[in-house]
Amino acid sequence: MEMLISWVLIAVAGILAAAIAVFCLEIMAATVLPARQTPVVCSGPRPRTAVLVPARNEGSNLLPTLADVRGQLRGGDRLLVVADNCADDTAAIAAAGGAEVIERQDADRRGKGYALEFGIRHLAMDPPDVVIVVDADCRLAEGAIDQLVAACRVSGRPVQALYLMTAPSESRINHQVAQFAWRVRNWLRPLGLNALGLPCHMMGTGMALPWAVIGSANLGNGCIVEDLVLGLDLALAGHPPLFCPAARVTSEFAASRAGADSQRRRWEHGHIQTILMTAPRLLGGALLRFDWHLLAQSLDLAVPPLSLLGLLVVASAAVCGTAALLGASKVALAISGVSLLAFAAAVLMAWLKCGRDVLPPGALLLLAPYVAGKLRLYCQLLLGGAESQWVRTDRGKSR
Repeated sequence: MEMLISWVLIAVAGILAAAIAVFCLEIMAATVLPARQTPVVCSGPRPRTAVLVPARNEGSNLLPTLADVRGQLRGGDRLLVVADNCADDTAAIAAAGGAEVIERQDADRRGKGYALEFGIRHLAMDPPDVVIVVDADCRLAEGAIDQLVAACRVSGRPVQALYLMTAPSESRINHQVAQFAWRVRNWLRPLGLNALGLPCHMMGTGMALPWAVIGSANLGNGCIVEDLVLGLDLALAGHPPLFCPAARVTSEFAASRAGADSQRRRWEHGHIQTILMTAPRLLGGALLRFDWHLLAQSLDLAVPPLSLLGLLVVASAAVCGTAALLGASKVALAISGVSLLAFAAAVLMAWLKCGRDVLPPGALLLLAPYVAGKLRLYCQLLLGGAESQWVRTDRGKSR
């Protein structure tokens, strides 16, 4: 019995060690290796570009986004807003903000993927060269559209901007730990993959796609992480996405407690469900096809969210240590101990690289309530309370 327990613990510790190794490699590459991509400059006229903005009940957030986009458009470009199942004045505000507007009402097919599909079908009547997807509550840094289009033109591949989240000024919720975790996931890890010459995942906004690629993509689904699935589908079709840190898009965390909980639940549950349902199939396909780009995306996908990864490695070390004291093999303890040390070192490197401004040393006390909240989310998932459909984030004021 002890031998069986030992082998089970070794297997679990080994699987977790593989995820830690991928995480550490990405962080080390991002902090040590030079970035492969600098701001791109293309000669000649810019390819015709359409900026597609899916919006559901975003009337109160839309105008700043449209202003950012319109300020970066050129002659022949289009700004299209899909007012999707709206019950407010989103369509009227979008039109007043200078956008071309189409409305969609379908109570049975809700979700961002369906809205994107609807918009692409409309654009197909006069297709652009490049389509850029921007969420209705995002802000674009100056030159973001130029950088995305140029990167698309040079590479011929889908391109993902650097997408960061900030804390709303009126929120009573402390988002410091969440901001750091988001930077690790959406900035450092893709930057590390980029430095290694490998593709990234799509992030939902700031996505630029050549028309030849997006025109044939499968967008019409109600998946709550449609961006992640889109990037994987594109990689399977031979179009691995490219990270473009020179183009920056930002959004805000939800200000209200209910909105923040819904936002995190959708992200975490969607990511974990995609890992469980998709990662093994993708990994097998990558190995059979000897596709290193797809293999890199599969391994990156299999790495759990930062908080869950930390909880798992600590729990593994504790369980393996207890088992070793009771007579089980010490091999599992050695593997989990090295994994814990490697994880701690990688997180420290990440913090030194991009976390000191949002998570100063004095804010480390915030880790305990943040992790406790994540534990609640993971328990909901285990008990069958996972999100199954897209839900618009409540962006009401803090309460």
